[in-house]
Amino acid sequence: MVHELTYLPQKFLLETGLLDQLSSRMGCQRCILGQHGEMLLVVHEVPEPGVPERKALFFWYDSSKEWHGSATDGLVDLQKLLERYAQAIDVHEAVVDDADTAKEIFTILRHAGPLARSTRNLFLCLQEAAALFPKDKELRSLRDRAHENERAAELLYADARVALEFFRAERAEEQARSSERLAKLGFRLNLMAGFFLPLVALGGLMGMNVKLPYFVQSAFWWIFFGGLIFGAMILFVAGYKTGDGEDEEP
Repeated sequence: MVHELTYLPQKFLLETGLLDQLSSRMGCQRCILGQHGEMLLVVHEVPEPGVPERKALFFWYDSSKEWHGSATDGLVDLQKLLERYAQAIDVHEAVVDDADTAKEIFTILRHAGPLARSTRNLFLCLQEAAALFPKDKELRSLRDRAHENERAAELLYADARVALEFFRAERAEEQARSSERLAKLGFRLNLMAGFFLPLVALGGLMGMNVKLPYFVQSAFWWIFFGGLIFGAMILFVAGYKTGDGEDEEP
């Protein structure tokens, strides 16, 4: 019978039992069985990155036991679809192996997730169809090919996540090393400030606009070297207690 669903190919003369199971929207990937041995496969084209909409392809198994695709008869278009999925996965696998930045991995993840879901649903659809027609060797072969794509897509998604976690851990290690170097540098600067602190204090005291006693004026070098000795003591005590910037643990 002639259908009123605009997304279906006009050449598909589906039985009423199939049409009654469809709606105004294409819906998810699925296998629909009619009342008189007919079947309709609804599958999705390879998803595009950042595009939530899916393009559907339809394959109709009529009452005369013949397959009809959206463009050509038979399951040739379905086989080509599986090849397009495999090519998309292979391209991303090559990028994951050569990726040098987290941005490249994140771009792959945005596509790998939809790819994994689409290949999984496509395999379930073909698995159900193959179970309904166990003697159809071509359908079983396409089901097995879809299962290979599903596994490859899942591995791609997992590898991309692992690579992203590696980049994240590597960046955290670099930041930790930079923080450690800055902490040690700051500690050494503080030790130098502590070493010269007595001299600065004595210099400020002796440089005040006040009349100093004679014995202070004649003992300048004694005071100078005394400040150095006192600063060295501060440097030794501070460095010994902290272990060159890090607290010693028993």
